[in-house]
Amino acid sequence: MRKLGNTLYVTLPDVYLSLDGENIVVLQDGKEVRRIPLHNLESILVFGYTGASPALMGACARRGIALSFFTPSGRFLSRVTGEGHGNVVLRKTQYRISDDEQQSLGIARSFLFGKLHNSRWVLERAMRDHPMRLDATKVDRASGFLKNALGQLSQAQNLEQLRGVEGEAASRYFSVFDELILQQKDSFSFSSRSRRPPLDRVNALLSFTYSLLAHDVSSALESVGLDPYVGFLHRDRPGRTSLSLDLMEEFRSVIADRFVLSIINKKQVKATGFTEKENGAILMDDDTRRSVLNAWQLRKQELLTHPFLEEKIPWGLAPYIQAMLLARYLRGDLDGYPPFFWK
Repeated sequence: MRKLGNTLYVTLPDVYLSLDGENIVVLQDGKEVRRIPLHNLESILVFGYTGASPALMGACARRGIALSFFTPSGRFLSRVTGEGHGNVVLRKTQYRISDDEQQSLGIARSFLFGKLHNSRWVLERAMRDHPMRLDATKVDRASGFLKNALGQLSQAQNLEQLRGVEGEAASRYFSVFDELILQQKDSFSFSSRSRRPPLDRVNALLSFTYSLLAHDVSSALESVGLDPYVGFLHRDRPGRTSLSLDLMEEFRSVIADRFVLSIINKKQVKATGFTEKENGAILMDDDTRRSVLNAWQLRKQELLTHPFLEEKIPWGLAPYIQAMLLARYLRGDLDGYPPFFWK
């Protein structure tokens, strides 16, 4: 079983990363401020524009260390990749199925089964744990809608119908998301999903966390030999990691959304840690971003029993396990792709 490695988050906007032997050297104004051994890392996320040396990027590519660059607010910019893992037969199979909508339909349906099931159980868990602190009737209606939508997924005849069911289900899920915010309601209210830019503090946290999750999912897919850019539900678009977005669907609510709700309800983030730009965009300050990243890394280390393997794993390995199961299915080792069902 693969082990969950360390992730280096670089949040200072004015630092440059270089390589010295087997170490990453963090430079600020040309002076060394930190030195980290490469062999301890499996991922590096850089939030800023200064960049990294070609030597370091090459070393990360050779060692399979995922190196991604983001804006300070968390919007993905670029990713360094090296030689592909796995064999060409697996990727050619992935490409053939992606080009066939009917074959893609079955895999895409499995991703959305996982998404809707997990979204529903986020609501069910909230009603069970906090029945007196939210509008249980309203949340129960949304949960019932998601349950019915699971049946509609089975009846969908093409990808467009599948997306229609998912879109309505997501809208209903987010219509009660504000009910799950139990603390700091005045400062962290949620009415609807806004992306580019996020227009409230909750959306800013969601967008940032989805970027972190996308990085982890892309790394998992590459590690098992799949191409993150060729999906089954999300179709080809230049620069978009479509398969990462596919696989993320299973994890959005159960990992990212629950994480955001947790740090708000535990008061690990404060309203004063956000600023509003002239265009209405809400951004985190440096201290809040560091707090979120620390909490995210701790959450990834928490254990769960994987529903298919029935083994204890850290949450941070769940995307890797699902990527591995998807690769096994495409190779013909499994009769179907088993979605991640949380309860």
